[in-house]
Amino acid sequence: MMSDKNLKMPLMQNNITRADLDAAIAFLQQDDPILTQSKQVQAFEKEWSEWLGVKYSVFVNSGSSANQVTMCALRETYGVGEVIVPTLTWVSDIASVIQAGLKPVFVDINPRTLGMDIDQVIEKITPQTKAVFLTHVLGYNALNQSLLDELEARNIPLIEDVCESYGATFQGRKLGAFGLMSNFSFYYAHHMSTIEGGMICTNDSNLYQMLRMFRSHGMVRESTSDELKQSYYDKHPDLNPDFIFAFPAYNVRSTEINAVIGRSQLKRLDDNNKIRTENLLLFLQNLDPDKYETDFETEGSCNYAFTLILKQPDTALRDKVMQALREQGVEFRRGTAGGGNQLRQPYLKKLFGEADLANFTKVDHVHFYGFYIGNYPGLEKEKIMELCSLLNKQ
Repeated sequence: MMSDKNLKMPLMQNNITRADLDAAIAFLQQDDPILTQSKQVQAFEKEWSEWLGVKYSVFVNSGSSANQVTMCALRETYGVGEVIVPTLTWVSDIASVIQAGLKPVFVDINPRTLGMDIDQVIEKITPQTKAVFLTHVLGYNALNQSLLDELEARNIPLIEDVCESYGATFQGRKLGAFGLMSNFSFYYAHHMSTIEGGMICTNDSNLYQMLRMFRSHGMVRESTSDELKQSYYDKHPDLNPDFIFAFPAYNVRSTEINAVIGRSQLKRLDDNNKIRTENLLLFLQNLDPDKYETDFETEGSCNYAFTLILKQPDTALRDKVMQALREQGVEFRRGTAGGGNQLRQPYLKKLFGEADLANFTKVDHVHFYGFYIGNYPGLEKEKIMELCSLLNKQ
């Protein structure tokens, strides 16, 4: 048996390896290397698109920037209106909707996927709905065929946030390949890291050009379409062709160094994800199902975290669990990655007032009685078993 303090499990460990650092060093040892966005970014975007199974990818400086640029492109293409959003997600998903001048419409969660309750999503679609912005939470697939069929029938775009779930699949296809656009984050705590970084993916050539421009000040020269650029030149002969700004946009470019690290990491992503899946199943199979939720929809999932959710709203058990984890040096996040029910956060209360939380009981349970614990390739199976034993004793 392990002694006290021996578990010592961080949320993430060794996510940037010596090999990644060596790749960055080798790049920097060139004579006068270009460090701003250039050929390494282009190569990373191409390799990522091939891995995901989409036509186009745009590398940006964070997953949050990916959200923001995506919502701006959505507004530009579909106009102002409502976007159906999760209550369990990272703040930037909802903030990006608001910042783009769109109205968020909230739904409760499905406890088996932690994603949006699909029936509620369909119920809340109106003529004002411009998109469904769905988050695949902590590695679980949140899609089902009924949602895809309904959105296709109504011609409503799906936007996927896959920041926590890349490598997970639905019907054999990787998540992020279903939506009109999809977002990824390469923050340190995720499946792979570029230190900071994010990706926007799409199969739509027009959106791809728009996303490239929105990434870099709205500059027309960022487009790869000669036809598009020429159309702007012809319409605006009074402007220097190098400095035509099509949109009031942003500068959210990343760098060559981030791309070098991403390209290095991508080579081992699939192998690492297999280990993470094995770890999650071992964790869920050995938890006490009378105390903790274990019936998650794990088919196709790819989790960088262990989901620990109490079966019942038991405050005493919750507090014992937190104390035991702290004593054993096990890092955790209560309410999961985004701080729980977003409707309880001050930024939303300030804008929309107090929500009727009686309509959001499932996400509220996770808010108060749910956690996530780190799951990474170097985590020993023995530690997972010891963790389950610790939790089951509470």
